[in-house]
Amino acid sequence: MDDRIVTGDALHEEEMLEQSLRPQMLNQYIGQHKVKSHLDIFIKAAKLRSETLDHVLLYGPPGLGKTTLASIIANEMGVQLRTTSGPAIERPGDLAAILTSLEPGDVLFIDEIHRLNRSVEEVLYPAMEDFCLDIVIGKGPSARSVRLDLPPFTLVGATTRAGLLSSPLRDRFGVLSRLEYYEEQDLASIVERTAHILDVEIDKKATFELARRARGTPRIANRLLRRVRDFAQVKGDGKITEALASQSLEMLQVDRLGLDHIDHKLLRGIIEKFRGGPVGLDTIAATIGEESHTIEDVYEPYLLQIGFLQRTPRGRMVTHAVYEHFQMEVPKR
Repeated sequence: MDDRIVTGDALHEEEMLEQSLRPQMLNQYIGQHKVKSHLDIFIKAAKLRSETLDHVLLYGPPGLGKTTLASIIANEMGVQLRTTSGPAIERPGDLAAILTSLEPGDVLFIDEIHRLNRSVEEVLYPAMEDFCLDIVIGKGPSARSVRLDLPPFTLVGATTRAGLLSSPLRDRFGVLSRLEYYEEQDLASIVERTAHILDVEIDKKATFELARRARGTPRIANRLLRRVRDFAQVKGDGKITEALASQSLEMLQVDRLGLDHIDHKLLRGIIEKFRGGPVGLDTIAATIGEESHTIEDVYEPYLLQIGFLQRTPRGRMVTHAVYEHFQMEVPKR
């Protein structure tokens, strides 16, 4: 049997596990303190006025909790959450069908909202601003425009690339919140909470070991915990200790800064083949066999954050910190 085939039951089980790990209310949400405190005020004010919450744009690197926050907003407001994504809404009619099915106060979550078609965006503008839809009936000279009223709703958009949003769309969001990489202490708390939900025994030091290598991202922290749990059950007695966590992560090729084999391949490729750069993104992608979009959206943000990579007008360059990390001599230029 092909091991690449995943059954529907397995996918459903994975989704259920992910859902069980997500906090349901703001007071359960760990980290992103500024965003959380602001949303708490906005939600309470909207409820006091018996209004819908203003439209919310959540942006930042992947895995920081944008989807979770959308679900929490709906729970806090006591309304239903409807979920879709930018690429899934291909035509204006698709968006119209979603909008007309909303109940008053519902939260509509659009992931990857920067990938909406421009024609779909045009339909979204009056829906966000005036809670109405302008539909054209017929073609040619006999075509006429009909305006349909929509129930008040809250649009929560999520994107990893806020710069790709058009200005008219971005300006229609009343709340813009950037999610930042997590502090080590917050990640350790997330690991501890997840371990409790999964009924896994873990040392305090082990939670920090996982937090250190999670690239400031809760999704990665939870994924590493599940893999280290496997090692603990097979190689140990089921308890995750600092030593077992460290050994397991080394076997998974995740180093002390959270860099995996792709990060190493990327950084070493720039050093060994291009003398540390500058080198173009497409050239790097071709060299290591990864898509340029994947490098730009998944790997680069963290490498830039920790000061390992620089973007220059002529391309990407590694910094002296990379040579120190790999214990290599900095080449003379």
